[in-house]
Amino acid sequence: MLNYIESQLVINGCKKLTNIVLYLCIGRDLMDNICIDFMIRITAALILGFLLGLERELTNKYAGLRTHILVCLGACIFTIISIYGFPTFAEGDNVITSQATGIRDTGRVAAQIVTGIGFIGAGTVLRNGPIIIGLTTAATLWISAAIGMACGVGMYEIAVYATIISVAVLTVIRVFEKKFIPTSIKRSRRYKLSLYIQGDLTEQVHDYLSQTVDNIEDFSTKKMVETPEKSKVVVTFELVNKKLCKDIYNKLSDMTTPDSITLQELND
Repeated sequence: MLNYIESQLVINGCKKLTNIVLYLCIGRDLMDNICIDFMIRITAALILGFLLGLERELTNKYAGLRTHILVCLGACIFTIISIYGFPTFAEGDNVITSQATGIRDTGRVAAQIVTGIGFIGAGTVLRNGPIIIGLTTAATLWISAAIGMACGVGMYEIAVYATIISVAVLTVIRVFEKKFIPTSIKRSRRYKLSLYIQGDLTEQVHDYLSQTVDNIEDFSTKKMVETPEKSKVVVTFELVNKKLCKDIYNKLSDMTTPDSITLQELND
């Protein structure tokens, strides 16, 4: 008899727990349709964030594929929470209107996305003297958040169209700048050269680069602790003609026979 009572209690408890879980997952009438709608919005944000981040990833920028996807997803989810995640005080909602104490502000949480994305964007902007890099990447993070918000409110046409325009600006305009805008300081590229050489060859490296590159921003040398006769040379310079990179690399390799040499283009 006792076992039967215990079994009934367990069964009743499981039924109540199941009802609670179903209520939390399904909720009120039509909640299943709303959940599907939410999933569509989030998926749309993921796809559009992927397309925008793909261009940045292919061009080897600081904020790439994952960053743009997460920003777009986060903006979408915050927007959904801002609209649906708090009690409402309007006709047809889940409270008695006569007992309402105020009117909800559906844009309160979403509005903070515009402010919050500035902190992420600021992390991609770097300044070295008069040169500022990373502004375009910061702008793409900003527009990625805007696209995520558009997905969050279900404005798929705006989100898709904005993504197409953004990718076109990042790709087509770059080609336009290279072909039709005259060479200027904006067209110059920044490079970082690192090589390990004999200490008495540093002046030769400096003289060669001074005659070859457009502007040397930084030239530093550091003697190696293990082998004091060798030095590590790090140079940051600007170069308009990208084709000269291969010549510079080969010339320094022949001139100094370094233990190692790396030439890296710094991201815009």
